[in-house]
Amino acid sequence: MQRNEKVANLIKELGAQFLERENNDTSLITVISCTVSPDLKRATIFITVFPDEKEKDALAFVKRKCGELREYLKKNIKIKTIPFIDAQIDYGEKNRQKIDELLGEK
Repeated sequence: MQRNEKVANLIKELGAQFLERENNDTSLITVISCTVSPDLKRATIFITVFPDEKEKDALAFVKRKCGELREYLKKNIKIKTIPFIDAQIDYGEKNRQKIDELLGEK
């Protein structure tokens, strides 16, 4: 496994732990995946939110918490440079669920 993948997996796991602890239980935020730039300076975590109508608020919440998440990573990952974190909605997962739903209607 390449270094980027290892770092991405660590950020995904720690990001999920951090958000689970920080979330106020008005919605369920799930970290689906993480990508890290080749220079390890930037990382993007991809999330899904349940229920869907809370998506906008949840994404704003996660983006607000990115600085705190970076501090959390500093304490829990042993790498020289901690990437700057961004968050996005995982539309790939959303589209997959929609396709499953449509296929199930047959």
